[in-house]
Amino acid sequence: MLVYHGSDHIIKVPVYNGSKRANDYGYGFYTTENLELAKEWSCSDGNDGFANEYEVDLKGLKILNLNDEKYNILNWLAILVRYRTYWQKNSIAEEAKEYLQENFFIDVSLYDVVIGNRADDSYFSFAQDFISGTISLGKLSEAMRLGKLGEQIVFKSEKSFKHINYINAYPVEAREYYEKKTARDREARRAYRESKRTRDSINELFIIDIMRENIKNGDSRLR
Repeated sequence: MLVYHGSDHIIKVPVYNGSKRANDYGYGFYTTENLELAKEWSCSDGNDGFANEYEVDLKGLKILNLNDEKYNILNWLAILVRYRTYWQKNSIAEEAKEYLQENFFIDVSLYDVVIGNRADDSYFSFAQDFISGTISLGKLSEAMRLGKLGEQIVFKSEKSFKHINYINAYPVEAREYYEKKTARDREARRAYRESKRTRDSINELFIIDIMRENIKNGDSRLR
């Protein structure tokens, strides 16, 4: 399969553990099957960049696919809580983070590759609202479909890096793709604000309900 990595420079040989730990799934090489998204990510700081193209073979690798039906959005969120920084500090948020870690966290270090949603600035703010108790689980699930970021494929283990072969690098102009990225973010936030104005059903789950009722993996209400 072909995957792409957006960067401000050409990367012919990805460096194992060369990324920042405070990414969605910790250290890893973050890629997407969507070339257009990689181009947007390459200009995330407003400067020109490159969409690096790779051929990868996932055979023989241990894969955690968080979009598989056996997982739920709280598994993804628990991993995000572990690695991403700058979470809100109110009391509910602190208890929520602990609860998610204890009941929904999956140790991604046990896998060669992780497949799951990407949390850019807008998605991260949606997750923060859920953690702080201001939106329901249903609203969070709905929000994660806004902006159409798709999923990312993250190479985690040293073994997995041997399955990545560089092919090409496409120059990307920020004047086009930085605007596309910011427009996507604006639209996601606009749609999210509209969604927040709609009233929740009495049956919607908030993080405080999940903690009070001791809801864990496998509960049908999380589907």
